[in-house]
Amino acid sequence: MLFRLVLLFLLLVASPVLAADRIVYLTFDDGPLAGTANILDVLQAEQVPATLFMVGMHAEANATNRALVQRAKSMPLVTIGNHSYSHAYNHYRHFYGDTEGVVADMLRANTVLGLKPAVHARLPGRDVFRLPSMSKDDNSLGLAQAGREDPDYEFVAASGFWLYGWDHEWVHEDSGKPVQSVDHLVSEIDHLFGYGHFVKPGKLILLMHDEMFQDAFDGKAKLTALIAALRLRRYAFGAIQTYD
Repeated sequence: MLFRLVLLFLLLVASPVLAADRIVYLTFDDGPLAGTANILDVLQAEQVPATLFMVGMHAEANATNRALVQRAKSMPLVTIGNHSYSHAYNHYRHFYGDTEGVVADMLRANTVLGLKPAVHARLPGRDVFRLPSMSKDDNSLGLAQAGREDPDYEFVAASGFWLYGWDHEWVHEDSGKPVQSVDHLVSEIDHLFGYGHFVKPGKLILLMHDEMFQDAFDGKAKLTALIAALRLRRYAFGAIQTYD
């Protein structure tokens, strides 16, 4: 039995790094909010890259939020992305009925966040990719949206944005409380890598939201546990700049 364990360890060490083909991109939406400081604490302690897609309206809401933006910018492994100024005020159909309005909203967020093209961005409520090497629309939108919104994503991208959707989500309740346990989420990620259905092979963009990591939900411990579990399974963590 001991011999088998030693042999397994040697094979893992000697074999090519499996993580090279299994990269997870940690992304967080909607900040700065309650939970953002905990995210930054964990990222700093664990030294893993991540992207925080921030909302301009939240960033300029108060001095605490403005300080969180500056703190995130000071962290070499953290990328600040644009998640719009208004988050469409959560009225997506109206928002996406006016492409020029979408661009104006995104450009306003650039000003607030201090971002310059080409800006890594995620549109509110839409799993859309527009990157130099590929594009993908939100396949979850049904016929209900047909004829009611027809945004020109190419025009948005051409205005200085690289648009990123996601491959999987750590879901949360309306209160912000995470739905899946860490073990359940990691099991889902293992399953997805087993099938390999991603926008880009071997690269999984994980969507999370800042509000999930509040103290009320034991946010620091949950995010730390997720990173530890993914490391244990030999996943690598990617910076969004390496995705395309």
